[in-house]
Amino acid sequence: QVQLVESGGGLVQAGGSLRLSCAASGRTFSTNAMGWFRQAPGKEREFVAAIGWRYSNTYYADSVKGRFTISKDNAKNTVYLQMNSLSPVDTAIYYCAASSGGSLVQATAYNYWGQGTQVTVSS
Repeated sequence: QVQLVESGGGLVQAGGSLRLSCAASGRTFSTNAMGWFRQAPGKEREFVAAIGWRYSNTYYADSVKGRFTISKDNAKNTVYLQMNSLSPVDTAIYYCAASSGGSLVQATAYNYWGQGTQVTVSS
């Protein structure tokens, strides 16, 4: 089992920034990659970004490229999502997830999920 705990969400004005954190514990040695997804009200959960655990290769959704940056601290078993130039369309619950393999842009590749953290961007 892998436990994931997100933090860092909140309310921010359009154009502002937030940094989300995801602390992993448990059987993290089985983790191949970590990802962030988000789900807005009335919409399906969508891929935001992912990072390979060993080589730090990164992947981003087109909608966040150039604005969001995913990174990790292996020593702390923590993954971060730096979000800049936020807009109201970024409002959603953001979930951290751990994958042992598969297509990282698909939620089905992830075995473990955090409880989510709310990000609200006001106009």
